[in-house]
Amino acid sequence: MSLRESYRPNVAMIIVSHEYPKKKDIFIAQRNDLADIWQFPQGGIDEGEEVIDALFREMEEEIGTNAAEIIAEYPEWISYDFPPKIAKSMRPYKGQTQRYFLVKLDKGADINLDTKHPEFSAYKYASVDEVLEITAHFKKNVYETVINYFKEEGHL
Repeated sequence: MSLRESYRPNVAMIIVSHEYPKKKDIFIAQRNDLADIWQFPQGGIDEGEEVIDALFREMEEEIGTNAAEIIAEYPEWISYDFPPKIAKSMRPYKGQTQRYFLVKLDKGADINLDTKHPEFSAYKYASVDEVLEITAHFKKNVYETVINYFKEEGHL
């Protein structure tokens, strides 16, 4: 099985408010199915779907808006493995391979977590350090890598 076949194609977004670049706090949401787990919005890329189309579709599905613009993109796919408990329900995939985007919400964008299939129970804007403290352990290396890239590029 190739890397592409064993890892679910996924798109993920680091969202900043319309006050960016003045304010660089990052949107993070609390999962409604795992206690005290916070993460960036993300989701699968459908067969034949373009990555950018998936980005805006997933944003709408997860936070109720796609009123945003892309500021930057992480230049390559980045992968992580699911922990054993999650891996069982995600077969045949052993993890996800993701494209990451830094996205700025439009002024007046209305975040609504009460979507058709809610994944989050709460959200907040947090500093980079706080984000890395409260995220799932199995995603932490990916989050650090992507955040550090955007910091080195002068975006965060």
